[in-house]
Amino acid sequence: MESTRGIVDELKNLGYRLTPQRLMIASAIENSHDHISAEEIYSQVLGKYPNINISTIYRTLELLEQLGLVTETDLGGGRVRYHPADKGRHHHLICQECGTVVDLDEAALSPLKDALLRQYDFTADLRHLGIFGRCIKCRQ
Repeated sequence: MESTRGIVDELKNLGYRLTPQRLMIASAIENSHDHISAEEIYSQVLGKYPNINISTIYRTLELLEQLGLVTETDLGGGRVRYHPADKGRHHHLICQECGTVVDLDEAALSPLKDALLRQYDFTADLRHLGIFGRCIKCRQ
């Protein structure tokens, strides 16, 4: 099994059981070079643990998100994607025409967060957003 220390260590520190399923799910998330969907995790884990059910993947992802160990982002295409929370916060610009995804630094939305607090007394949770629109290539 490849590197899973971030998620696994946190689960262990919080007193959660480290089941083979949780270890494999954590491995799939930690070792993904990009955001990963539940279905992609399921495909990876199924090869090593053929009796796993997709509902186990969803329950584990829900737990990991509630614990703040993964972030969940809708990048379009009907699938939510997951990313280890300790690999940095960022946002995404998603072209609705060609599907290009561009990472956007968290600092770009700081003025919005400040304005929402000032003008509406609202503390926004802007941890990991997908912002849909059209890229420059598709606008031309």
